[in-house]
Amino acid sequence: MIFSYNKEHVGDVLLIIVADDQAKENYVERKGNVAKVTVDKGEVVAWNIFKASTILGEIKGTGQVELTEEQINRLNKELAVNGFIETLAADTKPKIVVGFVKSCKKHPDSDHLSITKTEVDNGEILQIVCGAPNIKAGQKVVVAKPGAMMPDGMMIWPGKLRGEESWGMICSARELNIPDAPQKKGILELSFDAVVGEAFPIGG
Repeated sequence: MIFSYNKEHVGDVLLIIVADDQAKENYVERKGNVAKVTVDKGEVVAWNIFKASTILGEIKGTGQVELTEEQINRLNKELAVNGFIETLAADTKPKIVVGFVKSCKKHPDSDHLSITKTEVDNGEILQIVCGAPNIKAGQKVVVAKPGAMMPDGMMIWPGKLRGEESWGMICSARELNIPDAPQKKGILELSFDAVVGEAFPIGG
């Protein structure tokens, strides 16, 4: 679940992205300050909360933001008073983290993709397909897990690349908006003392 807020460019609206709509037609049901966005069969993919600061108080940050437990409770009350039965659950785990590439092999149906098994936290291992030429086993890297929003607004969801499942993205310095990032293609390699699972600060 991604919470996004940009008062200057969007207005006082909290965008809550629940799932990838996969470019399907969206249906919107609005009640009061709450709009529920669904796709076929009623699957909820997003919520828009209007006049968000009057409901939540101060919202810190721009782009992907983190909400407190109290703010999540206020959102759920707002949904309920407007007649929605769904509830939102807080997910406080960081989504852009230090990872460790445990294994790396060539994709069987591509001459430039690799399939990695990458540890992202305390034994949690994700299969991630990566197209960087410098990817290899034994590296400490930056991983955008499903549910992450990149600095350019791109959202990360599970998917498939050439038939192989990929549960995130191993990031380059440019994708992380790091100042003076090298222009050549390749993932950002971290020093080996970086701690797996720790949040990686956007902008370096």
